[in-house]
Amino acid sequence: MRILIIGSGGREHAIGLKISQQNPETILFFAPGNAGTASLGTNLEITDTDIESLLKTAKEKKIELTIVGPETPLVMGIVDSFNQEGLRIVGPSKEAAQLEGSKEWAKNLMKKYKIPTAAYEVFTNYEKSSAYIKKRNTYPIVIKADGLAAGKGVTVAMNETDAIEALKTCFLDKAFSEAGLKVVIEDFLEGEEASIFAFTDGHCILPMTPAQDHKAIFDGDKGPNTGGMGAYSPAPLVTQAMQEKVMKTVFKPLLNAFQKEGLNYKGIVYAGLMINKNDDVSIVEFNARFGDPETQVVLPRLQTNLIDIFNALVDEQLNKITLNWSDDYSVCIVMAADGYPGSYKKGYEITGIDKVSKQNPNSQVIQAGTRLDDNKIVSNGGRVLTIVSTDSTLKKAIDSAYKSIELVHFDKAYYRKDIGAKGLIHKAL
Repeated sequence: MRILIIGSGGREHAIGLKISQQNPETILFFAPGNAGTASLGTNLEITDTDIESLLKTAKEKKIELTIVGPETPLVMGIVDSFNQEGLRIVGPSKEAAQLEGSKEWAKNLMKKYKIPTAAYEVFTNYEKSSAYIKKRNTYPIVIKADGLAAGKGVTVAMNETDAIEALKTCFLDKAFSEAGLKVVIEDFLEGEEASIFAFTDGHCILPMTPAQDHKAIFDGDKGPNTGGMGAYSPAPLVTQAMQEKVMKTVFKPLLNAFQKEGLNYKGIVYAGLMINKNDDVSIVEFNARFGDPETQVVLPRLQTNLIDIFNALVDEQLNKITLNWSDDYSVCIVMAADGYPGSYKKGYEITGIDKVSKQNPNSQVIQAGTRLDDNKIVSNGGRVLTIVSTDSTLKKAIDSAYKSIELVHFDKAYYRKDIGAKGLIHKAL
């Protein structure tokens, strides 16, 4: 089978690796891919937002299935374009992708279909939003740019100064361009976050195994948020009873919303959950695709053939699929460039990647911000690569990942030292 995977990050490398492991005969193409995906198939010099070129290439390469990794092409309408040409593609339509593309749209949908989420207000100018903040005078409070902001459009303001600064960043500095010209201000949710992905064909929804991300840059969840500094799965916080509650209160109402609103949604739903001390669950956000780095710990535990799932999803026969999962634990640690999530340098040579799986068969390297330069692998992004380890207990998987990460080097590499620690607190694992 000839498959095109759109994107250049760790998520896309992880998807490609899973497919190649389960289906060695598959011919993979990545657009644009990275140094890691180049070892699995053919990288194409096409950006993930060049829909016209992607469509043309899919026809020329006789692609039988396209998988969209990042959110931007989904929000731009790549699925609609491919569907119009009769090409098989995994992902929601442009209208349905507003679940991630517009915070206001998603919050309104949740409110209409009684999906639990924080109370909110929407503003389109600095004066009214700042007046609301001052009158409300309750902290923490959450300020979100309405549109896509590469994971940097959310501020948890601890005081009025932080809140006003976030509003200035959106409305006056226009740091997020059009994405920040509308903001959602919502109540702060107490609790601990977790993630559950789900496959859906618009008629059936199949939740995946839960995971927990570590978004803050520093140990102890300190410092600014990032795209994610590591993750582990399963997440002990999300018990079987909690998974059943999420299915009842989140995924089933969401599926009902897709059907009632006539939304074409054949893809992945990412549910970012907040679970409080009373085991009440609320949605922090929905995403319209696999999350990163959670994909790197969820897919290694998936035993059902991923291509079979995707084909059933496109054919609206997902009800014929049963998801089977390994009992092992999976942990990933992100190695980032010095300065991330702020400014950072690129082009540092990376060494030791080949040593990881040789010295530790339970570990593998998923590449993200990398590229090939004269047959050398060099850094090409903020989150450069991810070390993934799988073992019979969470503790063993954590130890294995940290042992493996010591084998990989690039100048001024940074990673958190406490990935998975929260999972150990919940239970002796």
